Amino acid sequence: METLAILVAAGRGERLAADRPKAFVELAGEAMLLRAARAFEEADVVDGVVVVVPEAESVLTRTLLEPISKLTRIIPGGATRQESVRAGLAAAPPDFRGVVLVHDAARPLVDAGLIEAVWRAARDHGAAVPLLPLVDTVKRVRDGVVVETLDRDELGAAQTPQGFRRELLERAFAEAERSGAVLTDEAMAVERLGFGVVVVPGTPRNRKLTTPADLEWAEHVLATGGEAR
Repeated sequence: METLAILVAAGRGERLAADRPKAFVELAGEAMLLRAARAFEEADVVDGVVVVVPEAESVLTRTLLEPISKLTRIIPGGATRQESVRAGLAAAPPDFRGVVLVHDAARPLVDAGLIEAVWRAARDHGAAVPLLPLVDTVKRVRDGVVVETLDRDELGAAQTPQGFRRELLERAFAEAERSGAVLTDEAMAVERLGFGVVVVPGTPRNRKLTTPADLEWAEHVLATGGEAR
């Protein structure tokens, strides 16, 4: 095995106002988790997929992901995303030293092209993240007052999958745990080591579905086959 994908699907998705964990909410008649997993199934560079879900959903997940031949393990997630990703990483084969791709199941419209672009950059440079440029002017605010206008040419919105050599990601997580750092994504852990994370272009279609409005947007994209905005 040279490349392992970790699909993080342990979130409750409270902002989606659903009666089930977010990854199991249906999008155009199909669970978001299955849609995301299928993209990794279609990506030639991916050898195996570990899925991290709420413990109570393990049996349902195995049934749901029966079509995914690359599925290697289903494991229970932790109380935080950080804990869930570490659990997924620990589930990798002990002798695996390749590239790990970490992806949010709440980004079900990811495609094999983006997955492979991140994989190539992580393979060549050690760490990679897809980024979307910002189009709005961004202000830094303190106590309700604008204190600075940031240069948006130097800013971007991070997406997943994020790719890393296994040894690097494990070292980054160990350091974050030692220092008590709270991580918002895996790239942040690697950045804290002083290691350069390479950027690849993200895609508007690879949007994280967090609210009912996001779900409506994705339904429209799938129904019309149109470009995401």
